[in-house]
Amino acid sequence: YFISIKPSKLNEAEVNGNWTPQEKALHEARLKAKAKRRLRKSSSRNSTSDSFSESGEVAGSDPHSPKGKVNANDRKSRTGKGRGLPKKGGAGGKGVWGAAGMVYEDEEPDVRDPNYDESAQGDTVYATVVPELDEKELEKTVNPIVQEYFEHGDTKEVQMLLKELNLGPHKYEFSSLAVSLSLEGKASHRELTSRLLSDLSGKVLSQADMARAFDKMLKELPDLILDTPEAPQMLGQFVARAIADHVLPMTFLDRYKGKVDCDHARAALDRAAVLLSMKREIVRLDNVWGVGGGLRPVKHLIKEMNLLLKEYLVSGDISEAEHCLRDLEVPHFHHELVYEAIVMVLESKGDTAIDMMVKLLKAFWKTGLITVDQMNRGFQRVYDELPEINLDVPHAHSIMETFVDLCYQESVITKQLRDACPSRLVRQRILKLFTANCYEMTA
Repeated sequence: YFISIKPSKLNEAEVNGNWTPQEKALHEARLKAKAKRRLRKSSSRNSTSDSFSESGEVAGSDPHSPKGKVNANDRKSRTGKGRGLPKKGGAGGKGVWGAAGMVYEDEEPDVRDPNYDESAQGDTVYATVVPELDEKELEKTVNPIVQEYFEHGDTKEVQMLLKELNLGPHKYEFSSLAVSLSLEGKASHRELTSRLLSDLSGKVLSQADMARAFDKMLKELPDLILDTPEAPQMLGQFVARAIADHVLPMTFLDRYKGKVDCDHARAALDRAAVLLSMKREIVRLDNVWGVGGGLRPVKHLIKEMNLLLKEYLVSGDISEAEHCLRDLEVPHFHHELVYEAIVMVLESKGDTAIDMMVKLLKAFWKTGLITVDQMNRGFQRVYDELPEINLDVPHAHSIMETFVDLCYQESVITKQLRDACPSRLVRQRILKLFTANCYEMTA
C-alpha cells in the first residue's frame, strides 16, 4: 500500500530520521518524476522560443518575463528558423490590412461576392445573347419563315425575322433553302423568291453570300432533279434573274466557262446565258416566271375561266378542270368561276350543260377548292343580274330555278340561298296572290 504524507509531516519525519524503507523509496520516485517533468518543460520552451547567439546568450527573451516564458503577441518566427524577422513583413495575420505604407487600388466588384449589391452598381446594361444556329437548326427555323412568306409576300417581315437570328457562317444557306422550296412550289412562289433575294441583297445577304448559295445549288442539282425534273431550267432562270437584279455579280457565269463537268449544271448555266443574251437591253427580267396569281389582269382571269369551263363541257374531265383552276392561284376570285358557270348554263340549250355544271360545282365544293363565301357570292351575282339576263334569255328564270333546285339537292348550296332565288320568290308571290283571290271568291 502507498501512504500519502503531507509535506509538513514529511519534513518532520525527514528531520527526525524516522523513514521507513517504503516511504524512502516512494519519496525518491516522486522527486525523480518531478525533476523529469521540469526538465522536459524547460527544454521544449527553450528549443521553440529561444535562439542562442555565438556567446551562448539567449536572444529575444524578455528580461522581466519569467524564465522560459515567450511573448504571445510576438510576430517573430517561433520555429527557430529564418532571420528572426516578422512574418510577411508585418503584413500578415488576423485583423491586419497589410504592411505600413501600402496603397490599395479600387477593385471591380465581383458578382460572385456574397455581399455584392446589384442596385449599388449604377445603371445595369443587359445584353441579349442569341445562340448561333447550326445547319440542322437553321433548316428547321428557315423553312417555316419561307412557307409563311409564300402566303403573305412581305419581304420586310422576313428581313426583320432574319436579323433576330444568329445565322453565323451558315448565313448563305438561307438563299439556297428558299430557292429549293420554291422549286417544289408554284411559279408565283418562284417569283416571290426572286423578289425576296433582291430585297435581302445588300441588307442581310451580300453578293458573296448569294454566289456561294448558287454555287452550292449547282453542285446539288443531281439531287434536286430527283424531286423536280425541271430543276436545271428553273435554276438557270433564277441565275439570270439574280444577275439582272444585281443580286449576283455580272461575272458569275464567266467563272464557270470551261470548268463545268456536270451536265445538269451546264444546262442551268446555258439557260441563264440564253436569257441574259435575249434580254440584254432590259434591266430586269420581270417576266421570267410569268405573271401569276392576283397580279394578272381581271380580263385575263375571266378569259382563262371561260376557256376552262368550255374545255370541261367538251371533255368532261373534272380533275383537269380542278388542276387548271388551282394553277390560276386566285382563290379570292373563284366566285367569278361560279358566275360564269351559271351564265353558261342559262345560255346553253338542253339539260346536258346543267347536269355537267352541277357535277363540277359539287366536285369543287367537296374538295374545298371553292368556299362557301365564294359559292354564295357567285350565285348572288347571278340573282342580281337575272333581270338583265332575262332580256337575252327569255327562259332564264325557269332554267335558273331548275339549276338552283339541283344544286340544293346535291348539297352544293344552302336552303337559304335556294330560297333567295328571284324566280322562286316571284312564283311564291303569285301563289300567295292566287290563294288569296280564291279565298275571297269562295267567301
